[in-house]
Amino acid sequence: MDHDCIIVGGGPVGLALAAALAPTGRRIAVVERQDRSTLADPQEDGRYIALTHRSIAFLSQLGAWDRIDPAQRSPLREAQVLNGTSPFALQFDPGAAGEGWLGQLVSNHLIRRALFDVVAGQPNVELLTGASVEQLATDRRAARVTLADGRLLTGQLLVGADSRFSTVREALGIVAQVNRLGRSMLLARVAHEGEHHAVATEWFGHGHTIAMLPLTGRRSSAVVTLPDGEVAAMAALPPAELGAQIAQLYGHRLGAMTVEAGPHVYPLATTYAAHFAATRAALLGDAAVGMHPVTAHGFNLGLQGVATLSGLIGQTRGDWGSSLLLRRFEAAHRLATRPLYEATNLLVGLYADESLPARLARHATLRVGARLPLARRAVARMLMQP
Repeated sequence: MDHDCIIVGGGPVGLALAAALAPTGRRIAVVERQDRSTLADPQEDGRYIALTHRSIAFLSQLGAWDRIDPAQRSPLREAQVLNGTSPFALQFDPGAAGEGWLGQLVSNHLIRRALFDVVAGQPNVELLTGASVEQLATDRRAARVTLADGRLLTGQLLVGADSRFSTVREALGIVAQVNRLGRSMLLARVAHEGEHHAVATEWFGHGHTIAMLPLTGRRSSAVVTLPDGEVAAMAALPPAELGAQIAQLYGHRLGAMTVEAGPHVYPLATTYAAHFAATRAALLGDAAVGMHPVTAHGFNLGLQGVATLSGLIGQTRGDWGSSLLLRRFEAAHRLATRPLYEATNLLVGLYADESLPARLARHATLRVGARLPLARRAVARMLMQP
């Protein structure tokens, strides 16, 4: 076999796994459709990742965190959930144990660039860019990946890290719950008059949802969720009109807004694979679990999966694709992801429902939550850890 691990998908999760495995000195291949220059210098895509304490520690261990300019990191002190015109807000803060912040917001393209820089300097990692998978198969002896240009890769372990509509998952015959929600997110970086005080808000209005993620200075990442039929019209607005529309949707809480970057539009879908492992194969990132972005934990759970798999591999000097190792990975990652996945879907279902009983239930939830500080603190600790 010419590789010990073949990773399909050169996004941040795939690159993180390559970085985690590189110190073993064993042979690793990363197969990615995009060309090398795009991986090395990705363009801003509008997405900001709320990194938890655990994720930051893991990125530091990989050597990626220090490659991100501190001026581009935005501390997140508190998170609030708002519902319509209700005066109650469900607030989550870290308390003393959180050192004053829940996490830090970093642009997705900066994380990708930092991880690429780590991987590109590893002599035992082969980056096969501009390459697409034509065919793949696994059996007890090896994993085999045939590229569109005819090259054949063989390895002990195949890892699919190629999006929530994973071709690796499909080729392995692993089914998944796929929920296309009929809604899309519009993302734009905005400057505003008011101070956000490093507080993120998720406001469930009637017919739309808007989140404001606090960035350095008087700037935020606005995330507007609308039905698919409405988001295209909003994205087509001139920048000045778009800024005014976002400010209006947010109830002018931060005053007038000016669009600095974007908009970017992403259709919403959630996925959960029936299995995270198969013969000589594993799924990571969105290929395993595609989270709804409301709790901002998709990438954090992806990194947790990388840490789990690479940690198990680090404990063995033998076969990286052994069935025992992969069963242990699947059990651990399912335990880490399923409760948060189900809780997130439950939250989205409750707050997206426009019926009168649902609106009353939301109002009651906020009132009860406002009187349970210990429960809120427990949730905050959960948000900090994945």
